[in-house]
Amino acid sequence: MSLASLPAAYSAETVAKGNRNAKQPDIPGASKRRTQAMKSTFDAKYEKIRDLIAEDASLRRKIKSVSKAYQIDPIHIVGALVGEHTYNVDAYDRLQSYYVKAVSYAGERFRFEHDGESVLDFVKRPEFDDCDESSGSQEVWTCREEIWEEAFRGKKISGKSYPNDRFGAVFFQPFYAGQTFGLGQLNPLTALMHTDRVNKVSRLRKLDAGKASEVYKAIMEPDSTLAYMAADIASSIEAYRKIAGFDISENPGLTATLYNVGNAARRATALAAENDKRKKRGLRPKLPTENYYGWLVNQHEDELREIIQR
Repeated sequence: MSLASLPAAYSAETVAKGNRNAKQPDIPGASKRRTQAMKSTFDAKYEKIRDLIAEDASLRRKIKSVSKAYQIDPIHIVGALVGEHTYNVDAYDRLQSYYVKAVSYAGERFRFEHDGESVLDFVKRPEFDDCDESSGSQEVWTCREEIWEEAFRGKKISGKSYPNDRFGAVFFQPFYAGQTFGLGQLNPLTALMHTDRVNKVSRLRKLDAGKASEVYKAIMEPDSTLAYMAADIASSIEAYRKIAGFDISENPGLTATLYNVGNAARRATALAAENDKRKKRGLRPKLPTENYYGWLVNQHEDELREIIQR
């Protein structure tokens, strides 16, 4: 995605802490049904992940260490963990359980594919020719994701129909669509996007879409998943600063929202385009806003900051 082709952004405006919405936006029905099926409540799930972080000094040290390495406030990682385990999964009682779960996947044999075609073969199609592998992992996988959205998603090509679903759900979740893994609940595509950055900053081995088990190991193990979380959050902050002209680094609810919904660059681009139109009409720019997931994080920011600072 070329920044030269994007609408002119406003000079970076800091988005203050707190929620823009007075009331929590609607929680998706799928999240409600999942929580009911587990015979739990959102309050109970929030308290469980909050207490896991509060009671695990080792986890707090890891969060602070990786945040420093990626130059982000630790509250952003805490917010993403809280959001994921409140609305998408239920937290284990101990960090060690995440390590044990990671080991259980180590021997799995699978690959990233759809309808028998591996993703590496799929992206050799001419539609992807402009996605330059030498440009870096984030650039090339973002490009491929955009091509999927524009040229394949929900379309029928040469007699073959493609699902009306995200690239990451179609090719990178071999067990069932919508599944994410580990402490950070990462999608494998997200890890592949940030592998260059994580390699440079954390010195972890670069990931390869042709070696799916290694990708899953990286996102399942807490020590490495925190690095990929930090890289993803830092990337979202940079995208909103460079593309949309907003500094969201002081608002953990916004970074949590982007961690939840993904596609930060595309969303920043859409916001920049909307604000470009508003500027021409003499209107103030529209601020980024949190979703239900980020709203919760901002509501509990003071409590979560107190925990991480112990």
